[in-house]
Amino acid sequence: MSERGAHTVVETLVVGALQCNCVIVGDTRSKLAVVVDPGDEVERIREVLDRLGMRIAAIVATHGHIDHVGGIAQLKASSGAPALIHEADVPLYENLALQAQWLGVDPPSMTVLAKLDESHGVAFGSSKLDVLHTPGHSPGSVSFVLPDGAPLILSGDTLFARGIGRTDLWGGSYETIINSINAKLLTFPDDTIVIPGHGPKTTVGEERRENPFLTGKLL
Repeated sequence: MSERGAHTVVETLVVGALQCNCVIVGDTRSKLAVVVDPGDEVERIREVLDRLGMRIAAIVATHGHIDHVGGIAQLKASSGAPALIHEADVPLYENLALQAQWLGVDPPSMTVLAKLDESHGVAFGSSKLDVLHTPGHSPGSVSFVLPDGAPLILSGDTLFARGIGRTDLWGGSYETIINSINAKLLTFPDDTIVIPGHGPKTTVGEERRENPFLTGKLL
């Protein structure tokens, strides 16, 4: 767990067979939290929320791939909290059964999702996550920004430490993902922490200097 400013906590759990980073962002004043990308292992997510003494204000997904949304319905049913995704990735979510078939796993339960609103963000108590539409890995991929104190970006499968998201899946585009990173994410200060959808955290500065997809130094 890490403190963000005086009133926000951030905790990351690695869940599921594809090792998705599920991130809980909580407001310590209201005891309300947003759960980002609950792809699996819902009981573990609940245990962390209980330990933090937090209730769920919203459940959100950076995009509609099964490893990021597989636990949404179960978590929504147990909490009563709204679940949201970008409208361009609704078709991906609606085809979870096909995604499960590709992976050779049982399809998860599904639910009705609301649409993310970039103009309002996602509120939890007196805090909020800003929403940036960063397509390329999928048509509706988004990144969430916690502006409290030094900014924190939850980049989903758009930007990784020394990598970028795959663009060979349905709706992916290499040109689009590079544009999303350059136009949306690299505008933040170098010391901005980035928690990607998989793998270790990084910073905007590290990726600006060392990510081969962004520096033009791919072998």
